[in-house]
Amino acid sequence: MKHVFLSFILNFVLLYALAQSSSAIQGILINASTLEAVAGAAIRDSQNKVIALTDAQGRFSFPSTDADSLVISCVGYETLKIPAMAALGTLYLKPAATALQEMVVTASREGEQRATVPVALSVISSRMMQQTHAITLDQLLNQVTGVYMVDLGNEQHTMAIRQPIGYRSVYLYLEDGIPIRTVGNFNHNALIEINSAAVKNIEIIRGPGSSIYGSDAIGGAVNFITYDPSAVPAAKLSVDGSSIGYRRAQFQVSSTKNKMGVGLYGYYANQHDTYHQHNDFHKLAVTLKGDVYINDYVKWENELSIIDYRSDMNGGLDSLDFYKKNYASYYTFNYRSVKAIRFASSLHYKKGNLGEGFATAYFRYNDIGQNPTYRIKCTADPLKATGEINDNRFTSYGLLMQHTLKNASSHLQAIFGINAEYSPLNYHAQFIQIQKDTAGYYISFTPTDSVLTDYHAGIDNEAAYVQLKWEPIHALYVVGGIRYDRLAYHFVNHLSPSAYTGAPSSINVFSHVTPKIGLTYHFSPRSGFYANISQGFAPPDITDLYNGVKVPYLKPAVYMNYEAGGWFMWQQGKGSIQADVYRMMGTHEIITVRQDDGSYQNENAGKTLHEGIEYTIAYSPFTGVQLKWNGTWAYHEFLEYQINGKDYSHTQMNAAPRILYFAEISYHPGFLRNAYIAFDWQHLGKYYIDPANTQIYKGYDLFHIRSGYQWNRLGVWLNVLNVMNTIYATTVDYASYGNTYRAGIPRTWQIGISYDFTGNPKS
Repeated sequence: MKHVFLSFILNFVLLYALAQSSSAIQGILINASTLEAVAGAAIRDSQNKVIALTDAQGRFSFPSTDADSLVISCVGYETLKIPAMAALGTLYLKPAATALQEMVVTASREGEQRATVPVALSVISSRMMQQTHAITLDQLLNQVTGVYMVDLGNEQHTMAIRQPIGYRSVYLYLEDGIPIRTVGNFNHNALIEINSAAVKNIEIIRGPGSSIYGSDAIGGAVNFITYDPSAVPAAKLSVDGSSIGYRRAQFQVSSTKNKMGVGLYGYYANQHDTYHQHNDFHKLAVTLKGDVYINDYVKWENELSIIDYRSDMNGGLDSLDFYKKNYASYYTFNYRSVKAIRFASSLHYKKGNLGEGFATAYFRYNDIGQNPTYRIKCTADPLKATGEINDNRFTSYGLLMQHTLKNASSHLQAIFGINAEYSPLNYHAQFIQIQKDTAGYYISFTPTDSVLTDYHAGIDNEAAYVQLKWEPIHALYVVGGIRYDRLAYHFVNHLSPSAYTGAPSSINVFSHVTPKIGLTYHFSPRSGFYANISQGFAPPDITDLYNGVKVPYLKPAVYMNYEAGGWFMWQQGKGSIQADVYRMMGTHEIITVRQDDGSYQNENAGKTLHEGIEYTIAYSPFTGVQLKWNGTWAYHEFLEYQINGKDYSHTQMNAAPRILYFAEISYHPGFLRNAYIAFDWQHLGKYYIDPANTQIYKGYDLFHIRSGYQWNRLGVWLNVLNVMNTIYATTVDYASYGNTYRAGIPRTWQIGISYDFTGNPKS
């Protein structure tokens, strides 16, 4: 009996061992930085044979193997080599440090390797965002070659990418590939409507992208890629504040269970009693995401964002107050209020030879109410002025569909897309009388019954596009694209038409065909070049088109762009250089002109020239030490331009800096894991203030120190901005009666603390 029992035990152990040896090894692969699932990663055995691929949820499964080790690789991540017995459960891949290896979605709305895209494109990674701890987005974007995001205070901003500093519609801002505002109703402050707590990385195309995105993608397109719900339960809370009265609380909570993932991201920011008078603001931003994996080939994504924002508008300073650091505001009652809701629902599919694609239905609601400083006009009475309180409200209903076909045998990829959108809009402006004191301060206003503007408009936009990518020989990619856009304004004026109340009711239609062709070639995995010829266009915005009795008041702007660039890496990727050169010609370019009464108006320039060189050099001479230098040289000229009876042809465009630099040296000490310190230098070169080129702003140099440390679940950071307490203006606006300076922040201390409830498995 004893022998029978022992025999039974031995047989049971043997059968169990055999069952175990034949069972599958299962696990999940996760991005070590964002905790999102890593799809499409290859798992290879010691003979370099692919034994498994991760699915859309990052899951993998393969039979037990005799291999001693496994290699896990995926484009955009560092290769991971582990013992075979460790390939069970949850594994983490680190994002690659080299930007050329990153997967980007901006150029085609589909994931593709950065080095196969023939455009000037930069990526702000999750790691860069986490290390910068930016209070405002300009602190991130100004680290990118060729980009100058102008801080107008309290998250208000404008931009200069391959263009002078201006306020017109030559940039396209997107969230996950969907424009955050409707076409024809551009606002230079549109990024107020972004929830930075939900953003995992930012992709910036410099130069025209109209062949994919349509109008406004001229100087550049900035795409904010949001987090997917994490593959494992994750929660993080942070608070920070600064010496200029800024306070912020931020949270991120997400998880995926079975086939459903949910994420909630948001922050509340408030500023009070700061260095500049009449400069308070507050903002609440919340984003809810929900993903459902219907099967291995179909994913349903839903995203809802809500923004509630209000800020004082303090205007600018004259030169005397600016250089004396007298930050009292002439404007004591002006404000801007933004309420925005965006919802998008997308079906993403991928099925073998049938290709891949998506269909996205989206909705926007946007209401901007303001008593703007830029609408204040002087009168003959020095103690009086006029202005307005206005409200611009629109909703949007849109559908975007795209399908990608790939033929491996012919090395051909084809992308087909259509976009349809309808946006009803209402604009109302009420006339106000403004009282001034003898010192020139606008102290109060009186509402009137006089209505300046009252109209309704339906903005109807349809588009179709095609893009082809072909690899005729190994490492050579040829990309061509074409897009057709039709934009119709159905304008109904509720007032009697006049030079003051606007144009008569009408329908105006603008259409355009936008082509692009480019190529990339890789000499090796570490070097290559690209070139492209592209076009961009921008119809006049509805708020500019109907403010006079003559329609069209403005003509559509068209740009032709020629550019080329290359990249080279050395010492196994420790050093890299990327450079681009471009030349862009604009016809009927729309520029913002400040009038003699202090108000602003957009007008067409005849012809303009924009050309420049952009480059990035990065090098890591020692372990833990990284050097980066971003440089931009640009030249902007009026080729043909007349305004107010004056000819400014062949003068340099005003507010157009020639030189931009950003340099950084950072140190991650090996003896103190997860700590860093970085020293930054930002240089803005001189530029002409006026179109006659008689006045110059000399520019500025700023120095910053950033430091932080992550200890288990607790993170702390300390940033010192404008270390030298430099007096500088983020922009200088020209006027015949005196220039206006927008004062930058003084020396600012920023301190923050975060707690990661997930722990730190990725370390």
